Amino acid sequence: MATEVYRELKLYITPEKFFFEPLGGNGNLMVIDRVNQDISLQVNKGQIPPSSSCKLISGIMGTIRLLAGNYLVVIVGKKHIGTINGQPIFQVTETEVIPYSRTLLHLTENQMADNKLYVSMLENALSTPYLYFSYTYDLTHTLQRLHNITPEFLKTALHERADQRFLWNGHLLREIAHHSDVHSFFVPVMHGFISINQYTIQGKAFSWTVVSRRCRFRAGTRLFMRGIDSQGNVANFVETEQIVESNGDKYSFVQTRGSIPLFWNQLPNLKYKPKPALVVGENHAEAASRHFTTQIFNYGRQVLVNLIDHRGAEDVLEKAFSNIVNQVSNPNIRYEAFDFHAECSKMRWDRLSILLDRLAHEQDELSMFLLTRDGTLVSQQDGVFRTNCIDCLDRTNVVQSMLAKRSLTNALQKLGILPAARRVEDEYGLESLFRTVWADNADYMSIQYSGTGALKTDFTRTGKRTRMGLAKDGMNSLIRYCKNNFFDGFRQDATDLLLGNYIIEDGEGLTRPCPLQAPKGWRYLTFPLILLVAIAMFFANIITPSEHTTAVLLYILFWGLMVMATFFTIMFYGTEFVDYPKLSDLKKPQ
Repeated sequence: MATEVYRELKLYITPEKFFFEPLGGNGNLMVIDRVNQDISLQVNKGQIPPSSSCKLISGIMGTIRLLAGNYLVVIVGKKHIGTINGQPIFQVTETEVIPYSRTLLHLTENQMADNKLYVSMLENALSTPYLYFSYTYDLTHTLQRLHNITPEFLKTALHERADQRFLWNGHLLREIAHHSDVHSFFVPVMHGFISINQYTIQGKAFSWTVVSRRCRFRAGTRLFMRGIDSQGNVANFVETEQIVESNGDKYSFVQTRGSIPLFWNQLPNLKYKPKPALVVGENHAEAASRHFTTQIFNYGRQVLVNLIDHRGAEDVLEKAFSNIVNQVSNPNIRYEAFDFHAECSKMRWDRLSILLDRLAHEQDELSMFLLTRDGTLVSQQDGVFRTNCIDCLDRTNVVQSMLAKRSLTNALQKLGILPAARRVEDEYGLESLFRTVWADNADYMSIQYSGTGALKTDFTRTGKRTRMGLAKDGMNSLIRYCKNNFFDGFRQDATDLLLGNYIIEDGEGLTRPCPLQAPKGWRYLTFPLILLVAIAMFFANIITPSEHTTAVLLYILFWGLMVMATFFTIMFYGTEFVDYPKLSDLKKPQ
């Protein structure tokens, strides 16, 4: 049995040390020296000074280095959301970032300002909904992976045997890697979405769970993180598992989503929809081959469901994706292209059944993980549907929920919960719950990547596309535009800092420049200021005159032309006004 993580800890803080005592006490303390950063396990001999301050914490996520030195990241608020495999699962509701250093006097004034911004970034990343953990269950693995893990591997610490793709605090745990005696004090955390629900059909009770695990490799925001890297990691990669537990029987169905596995970008430039572009000079086939090799190793056969447009700006990606699949020529890969917008235009969403019919045979072949209460392995899932659209959000969510519903019907029938002639759709309460949970999953996947809730969730929630849903999508699209252009640079930096994609080194801000101090060009303030003055003068000349003489009309015309000229100048130099990340080597388009 793996070493379990302590459920609650008392944190005692003194000017020199942090003392961590397991609630209930086991005779041991973990001690962190705030001066030299040493970590040690000590027998509790009453060495905690009575003058120390004390607080109850729910877990330690790890430590991170900022300009002022090391910071401790702890969980101070949690919510129990249910159980998986009989083990309690928690959602993080509040974290706290505690400095090792008692003062900032060793920093310059500029360093203090930069350190404050780094702390703000870290807190922003930690507050993005939602983080989850368990003291006794490995949330980073599917039921099938856990079933196939060797007994020896199960004896290792939870964070050591976690799937590193989904260990969201992996960077924060790096300093305890060589301190095996204190592993029980640290909790592994995943980022994504979990919904655990209890339901009963004709006296047959079962637990239905949806778990979405966000990958920490190539993580980031919608327009700043696209495509693939040289290691085969893709942006917005999420593994979604649907679980049913009933009287010891267990079922699981896994799907994945991820950005189109090519080198491409769609960097913001103030245009409503920047044109996606393939990166020239990169070895697309080699990177894609690495990606598919990893996916086949992890999941088995791959059915690539590509939902992007077959015309317009997205068409270049569709053709390139299709060509790469042909170049890779792997028998374990099948490419299924479905132009979602063209097929479902004019709100004809019933046409999604065309795609579902084309995938039904393969869904039956890929099967599901099914383990009976007596330990009999009935079936394993032999592959996954890897679904994508341009963002791997809105269209992807709709199709994944339809595949999940079909799989859930099959599972409930095999478990004897649903009669063979009935489907999930025939159980009104279950159907309503299913739609709500999958729409919530869509919203949180979208919030994490794009900053807003998902589009098209009216279909997921109600089964119909509505005009009210279209209006809500319009508002969300506008909010996305603002966030993606003016706020996502900060969010990308926050993610890179938390995940260790950017590491603060000694001397930053003194002997080496701090990237946060990168200057803005002169246009950044000049043209918006001119635009505001021009707009103010334009309306002033319309509103204030008692009569509109020729001179007044000429003033109105002049300021109107100034508004237009300044606006188009800003759009021409669009990238100079976008909030670009400062911690990554992301290059603005020229």
